[in-house]
Formats: sequence, structure tokens, C-alpha cells
Amino acid sequence: MQVILGTKIGMTQIIGEDGVVTPVTILSAGPATVTQIKTVETDGYNAVQVGYGLGKNLSKSVAGHVKKAGENINPKILKEFRVDEIPEGLKLGDTFTVESFKLGDKVAVTGTSKGKGFAGTVKRHNFNESRNTHGFKGNIRRVGSIGSMYPQKVFKGRKMPGRMGYDTVTVKNLTVAYIDTEKNLLGLKGAVPGPRKGIISVEGEE
Repeated sequence: MQVILGTKIGMTQIIGEDGVVTPVTILSAGPATVTQIKTVETDGYNAVQVGYGLGKNLSKSVAGHVKKAGENINPKILKEFRVDEIPEGLKLGDTFTVESFKLGDKVAVTGTSKGKGFAGTVKRHNFNESRNTHGFKGNIRRVGSIGSMYPQKVFKGRKMPGRMGYDTVTVKNLTVAYIDTEKNLLGLKGAVPGPRKGIISVEGEE
């Protein structure tokens, strides 16, 4: 089972033996501890929940939940990965490390994109500005009509100004280009969503 949680460090380049330069994103990945195993019989679906990082001031409910996997487990984040079948022999307290990946593996990466604050429709939805010609009213960035006389409301999903960024983004088909088992580093070819120090989840693609 190829799953792991990590922290984004940043981007760099690696030079292969053939002299080709490859842009990679370095993650400080794992170890991730198994904190819960869900099955079809008990929960209606198969999934493995893992914990990562060092948390503090955990609520009593979370602390009691992760205590089942071990006495000194204090994760900063918990994440669940759905699977078709639970790996044989997997039990609470087991850990996933970068050793479960190998060079050339294809993975799907999920992170939270950078937040860009409040933005207008021109920046957020790529709207055009109004024409600056005869009869110009003075506001070139206005949204324009947002509704109709019937049903006298604004439909859900209307593209309007609002918060931009800070969305959950998944990038598929990234290639593992670098592995350092001693320092728990994982290098992925290309860019990964989110800022530096952001939490990233990595899942192998079959």
C-alpha cells in the first residue's frame, strides 16, 4: 500500500546520469502511523486512516482515538485513504515510510492551494473589462447583470467576486524522481499544490 503524508519543503532541480535536468518538489514525508482501519463489515467501506506530524493540545476525543494505536502517538493531522482491500497483516500502530515508494512510481498528490484573498471577477474568473468608449460610465471592472426578473434570485454558482484560492487540489500522474530513506525525503517531478510547509498527501496510482 503506497500512501504517506508529508510537508512541502520547496522546489529544486536534480541532474540525472544522462545530464538531463529535472525539476522536482521535495517533501518531508512520513513516517505516517496507522490510527484506524475501517472495513465493510464495521463501517460500510474499506479505508485506512493514518496520522502524521507532532500535534499539541489534542482534544480528549482525538487523544482517546489515537491512543488505540500506541501510547506516544500524537499526530498533527489525520487523513483517511480508501482502498479496495485492506492489506494483509496491516494493524494499528504500523507506519508508512518513503521506503514503500520506488523511483518511477506514478502518484496522486493532494494539497491545499495558496490562498489569494478576496478577488474580483476579472482576476478570479477571467472576465473581460467593459469597453472604455463613448458612453463610458467610469467602472471598467463591474460584474454586470447577476440575475433575471424571474425567479427573482441569484442562482447558485454564479461567478462573482469572492475568496480566491485555498482550495483542495489533486494533481495526478506525478512521477517519483528522488527518494532519501535516511532523511525521509520524497522528490516528485513537477509542481505540487500549496505553499511551503503545507501538508501534502501522496497516494500511489495503480
